[in-house]
Amino acid sequence: MKEMLLSSTGQDAKTVAIKAAREAGAILRQHFYRKRKIETKGNRNLVTEADLLSEKCILNILQEEFPGHSILCEESGKHDTESQYRWIIDPLDGTTNYAFGIGHFCVSIALMEGNDILMGILYDPLKEELFEAQAGQGAYLNDSPISVASLRNLNTIVIGFDLGYSDTASKEMLSRANALWNPNITFRLMGSGALGIGYVACGRTDLYFHRSLYPWDIAAAILLVREAGGEVTDWEDNPATIRSSEIIACGDFSAYQSLISALK
Repeated sequence: MKEMLLSSTGQDAKTVAIKAAREAGAILRQHFYRKRKIETKGNRNLVTEADLLSEKCILNILQEEFPGHSILCEESGKHDTESQYRWIIDPLDGTTNYAFGIGHFCVSIALMEGNDILMGILYDPLKEELFEAQAGQGAYLNDSPISVASLRNLNTIVIGFDLGYSDTASKEMLSRANALWNPNITFRLMGSGALGIGYVACGRTDLYFHRSLYPWDIAAAILLVREAGGEVTDWEDNPATIRSSEIIACGDFSAYQSLISALK
């Protein structure tokens, strides 16, 4: 990272982000094994006490270390400054999984300069898996380099997707999956958009799609896939940005073009 991104205590941005992700993840892990207080923000859109505690932890660290930076959080919204730098935070991606005791969720933290994603961190606290990427420096899982899946036989593909919160979007997603249906293709409903995309980055899945995402769901994961040798596009084949609510993440678009065309 650039020297100008050193924190108020002299730490680089990646070190601070990893610290925030790990401390927030510890909170999520601790509360996961307790009785959870669940509230709703909308249809199937849940929030737990752990979401709020995790976000508060991350905010406290980032605002202390980088007091001049803007921040966008899922739960508390915008914390704007005049800075060209903005942190994008999802304190708990996969809240529904978390709320019902399904151990597939993560903390997501990204740093942007203008429209460019400089850094992305995903932390799965139950598996203790830390995904990280910096622009131009590759992608890593627990300090080991990762890459998207090498081309597999088209009969052994793993495709991840998620439904979204609206009934209309959910039905459409199931219809899209049905259009791809093949007895040799394995489908997975992930329950976490960030990890769904992140799993493409490390080769666990070949493709992931979703049509109802938010900046905090995808900011870190987009960079992970690109730094791992893959690509993330919107539904019109344009490179995805953090404002792209509809995305397709894939290791090799040309290899799976027939599937992607059927998906659309």
